[in-house]
Amino acid sequence: MWSRYDLKYRLTLRIAVVATLCFASICGYVLFDIDRSVHARNARIAEITARTLQLQQSKMHWVNSPPSGFPDLDAVAAAAMAPGLCIAYRGIDGNVVQRICGGAAAEIDAPPRAFATLYQPLFDPGREATRPVTYRDSRTGDAVVWIDAGVMTTEAWRELRRLLPVLGTALVLLCALSHAALARALRPTRLIRAGLQRIAAGDLSARLPPFDLAELSAIRDAFNQLAEGLETALAQRSELTRRLIALEDDERRHLARELHDEFGQSLAAVRALAASIRQTAAQDCPSLLAECDGIARTATGMMDCLRGTLVRLRPPDIDELGLAASLEGLVAGWNRRQHGLIQFEISLTPDVDRLPGIVATNIYRIAQEALTNAIKHADATRVRLQLRLHDGPDQGAPANAVVLTVDDDGAAGEAPGKSGMGLLGMRERVAAMEGRMSFAAAAGGGARLRVEIPLPPASDLPCAA
Repeated sequence: MWSRYDLKYRLTLRIAVVATLCFASICGYVLFDIDRSVHARNARIAEITARTLQLQQSKMHWVNSPPSGFPDLDAVAAAAMAPGLCIAYRGIDGNVVQRICGGAAAEIDAPPRAFATLYQPLFDPGREATRPVTYRDSRTGDAVVWIDAGVMTTEAWRELRRLLPVLGTALVLLCALSHAALARALRPTRLIRAGLQRIAAGDLSARLPPFDLAELSAIRDAFNQLAEGLETALAQRSELTRRLIALEDDERRHLARELHDEFGQSLAAVRALAASIRQTAAQDCPSLLAECDGIARTATGMMDCLRGTLVRLRPPDIDELGLAASLEGLVAGWNRRQHGLIQFEISLTPDVDRLPGIVATNIYRIAQEALTNAIKHADATRVRLQLRLHDGPDQGAPANAVVLTVDDDGAAGEAPGKSGMGLLGMRERVAAMEGRMSFAAAAGGGARLRVEIPLPPASDLPCAA
């Protein structure tokens, strides 16, 4: 439970604990001062009583026993008597010769038992103050003064009870003011948390403003340096990724051209030779016709496979055909090759052909890899591709963005945490365009791939041809 409290409450509780200890010390000092004052008063009364008794002895004839009428404590008692106070004369044999005690005030309430149990062992309120009584340098007895323990305890409680409301009010005010001051001082932590949340969401442009506190200013400097470093590193990484993707596309085009010019021509030559051999075998050796037909079929199959490979290596010219036609052709090609085992669907908004060339090329590549991933890993029977372009916030997507989603009804496919080359390549392309990609299980079963790529303002996009 302690870990759930925020910093303001933790610091306020600690201040309250320290203040409570301080107030307890004040109460203890007050009780100690009351006890010291009472004991000092008793000592003074005992001193006065001893001198008074000595004066009485000097005016009377003392032989071997106290004179008649000695001691007389009435005069001292009349001047110094207080509730619970006792004045006595004790002879040298230890017996009390005379004692006068004042009664306790009836209006004083008895203290709580817990207070009395704690107070009496600590302060011993009934202890005596004694002074020797002498006559001609000989000790004849002692003047003894004390206060009844119950009366003293009640008096201490009465004084403490006056103090407790003041200390309690001060404690409440101190906690309230401390909490308000801490809330004001820690208000910048909200900005720090908001900045961290923006960084976690991928917004590396987040910066913290200056703060008055030195500790928060140090956090702000470290935060801003970290954000700047991450922003620079991400920009460098994006630039490197764009260059690598461009090199990859150039290598794919070169490989496609080599396959088309060399391997494609060789397969065409094999088919031509197979046709020529078949014509000759039809006249001279009919038994070779089956082998000639097998060679021709093999060459035709290899050419079909090569044609599919060339399409994957080098997509159709999106600048000439447009992104919509290229994606529709991609989906149609998969439908032909799957022969109805997997049904592919496509849904496009009419303005997707307005996308810039580099964005359109990357969207095509991502869609191509997403469909391949769904076929190879998801065991799906239905795959739906959607591409829409909008210029306002939509389902959490940034304003003015293109959103590509690929849904299938199969298994979850490659999990985002795995290092599959397909998802890795898609992530690299999305990161190079400063977009976002998510891959998760769909609510109704299957999986969904969602790609969001920010675009320049709608007014800056090229018009459709």
